[in-house]
Amino acid sequence: MTQLNMIDERRYAETMRGTVIPALEACRDEGWFDPSAAERAAGLEPLPGNMDTGGRSGQLHYLCYDAAKFDAQREAGATAAFRGAIVISHGFTEFAEKYDELVWYFLLAGYSVCVLDHRGHGKSARDVDNPCLVWIDDWRRYVADLAGFAETIGQSYADGRPLNLFCHSMGGGIGAAVLERYPSLFDRAVLSAPMIAPQTGMAMWLARALVGALCACGLGRHRVFGQKDFDGVLDLGPYQLSSEPRERWYHQLRCDNPEYQTYCASFEWVRQAMHMNRAVLNPAACAEIETPILLFQCGHDIWVRNQPQTEFVRRVKDGSGQATLVHLPDSEHEVFSMPNKVYEPYLERILAFYGEKVLAED
Repeated sequence: MTQLNMIDERRYAETMRGTVIPALEACRDEGWFDPSAAERAAGLEPLPGNMDTGGRSGQLHYLCYDAAKFDAQREAGATAAFRGAIVISHGFTEFAEKYDELVWYFLLAGYSVCVLDHRGHGKSARDVDNPCLVWIDDWRRYVADLAGFAETIGQSYADGRPLNLFCHSMGGGIGAAVLERYPSLFDRAVLSAPMIAPQTGMAMWLARALVGALCACGLGRHRVFGQKDFDGVLDLGPYQLSSEPRERWYHQLRCDNPEYQTYCASFEWVRQAMHMNRAVLNPAACAEIETPILLFQCGHDIWVRNQPQTEFVRRVKDGSGQATLVHLPDSEHEVFSMPNKVYEPYLERILAFYGEKVLAED
């Protein structure tokens, strides 16, 4: 396995600006994916969007990174072996560029990488006027979009080699649903702190009833109580254990890019997240999964619930699937935002997991 060369947190911004970003730009392709065919195949009517960028009505933005172009730069620590491609499914209010550091490590390990901005995020199409607000009409749209992207763009970058999945948080809930509905699409899948169930601050049954009533009253596109639009103020309160240089880097990306200032949930988004929770935990759906799964659970997670993650792994196993749960007692929700002492062994475990099947084929 490739020897990891983690970025020194003491020189984090300097290394990102001077080494990582130039290398990524040299091997990056930017594009827009039209999800209409995938959505129609899933029984959904495509949405035109009302805040899309560049006149690309209803289309989804992505960034892809070519391993061959990256290797041609002869970056220190890069492997000469092409291992396939990894599709990244990001979390709630995130965006493709937030994953630049992780993309860098995947490229060093020999993988091409494809990152889709989910609908309502980043530079992808929006359906509400407030650029800070996340709204979705049907959780299955996220699933169809990700599957369609992987089947086309992702497979082209895999070029006949394994196509793997990396998901975080909301993207993990979406990824789990994709694995259930498209069981042969991915070779291996990592679910990092997946949103099998969101943390709502109250019992799930009560949250379902309350949010359902509010949406029925026409408040589906309204911001959830207690949340606010992005104001440019860095609040490290929820990130006491995280790497401050990494958090400051992400925050600056938000400040510098209006498209990255997605920040709060609508009531309809919460309602759809809870619909997705029920669907993903359906035992019959779990039994459809064929892709080996590595699920990371965080001991200091305040954004998603741990118990449903454990239940998901159990139900996948009960359905004869392969799923491993790794509990990280010292990690907050975003493991890739933690200090190197937590991030490095996590990344090593991920690369070893992705590499198992590749090594077996060689």
